[in-house]
Amino acid sequence: MTMDPDARRLMDLIALAGRPRYQDLPPIEARAAMLAGRAVLQPPPVDVGECRDFVIPGPAGDIPARLYRGTRAPAEGAPGLLYFHGGGWVIGDLDTHDGVCRALAEGADQCVISVDYRLAPEHVFPAAAEDAVAAWKWVAGEAAALGLDPARIAVGGDSAGGNLAAIVCLAARESGLPMPAGQVLIYPVTDLTAVHDSHARVTSGVPLTADLMLWFRDHYLAHAEDQLDWRASPLRAAHLCHLPPAFVLTVGLDPLCDEGIAYARRLEQDGGQVTHLHLANQVHGFLTMGRIIRSAGFSLETICGYLRRLPGRG
Repeated sequence: MTMDPDARRLMDLIALAGRPRYQDLPPIEARAAMLAGRAVLQPPPVDVGECRDFVIPGPAGDIPARLYRGTRAPAEGAPGLLYFHGGGWVIGDLDTHDGVCRALAEGADQCVISVDYRLAPEHVFPAAAEDAVAAWKWVAGEAAALGLDPARIAVGGDSAGGNLAAIVCLAARESGLPMPAGQVLIYPVTDLTAVHDSHARVTSGVPLTADLMLWFRDHYLAHAEDQLDWRASPLRAAHLCHLPPAFVLTVGLDPLCDEGIAYARRLEQDGGQVTHLHLANQVHGFLTMGRIIRSAGFSLETICGYLRRLPGRG
């Protein structure tokens, strides 16, 4: 499969640098490596009208969070996006995804709240999912105090964060919490059984390979049977009915490709409104590589356009 020329150039640079693979590092060193890489790969952060850190009460203590308010977003009653960063539930934090959250806040004239949920292996499944649901419950309840319109708050995330965003929507349906206004699932993890063909197809030469995905999974899950729990594998839920409109971004050079496509199709089959963007020549994680991969900027603009068109935002 042909790779985007910018992505190919980046892969060649990474190979020349001889950077160790995440799966060859202890988690704490892998986290530092991701943060250092994002500082190099992301374009200069865009200015926003407000950026402040705060905490959200969670099931095991305070959850760090960061609020971004776009310069054109109103001080009260603004649309919002609760965002969960990627990193396989093992790496990633507020700073690794600062650039993406700023772009989403500014480009969609909204507030973005980024959530620094607990990471594995210090906190195994279902810790991240529990933090994500707790963050949604709190933000939905405190919307007015945050300057948000409770009817116009979506959830979103990339990779493991896309997994958590999907789980929040399912949990809201199952437990009677307010339902998000939409869900933005960026190359999401939807099935931790790793049975889809793309796991066998994408094994080298890209940022996320099948063996790295297994490294993440094995740090996150304490028990093999957890793979079948919808709070880990939302594709395994009994049905995907009565969920909010979804934007699903998948990329071809990604072991998660086929399970992301399967999730988009099931959402649609179960009566959901789905906008599915598939980039066959792109690699997993490219949205946080916009300094080199130019289509990252175009794709972020597409996501912002989708968010602006959600019901009540037009």
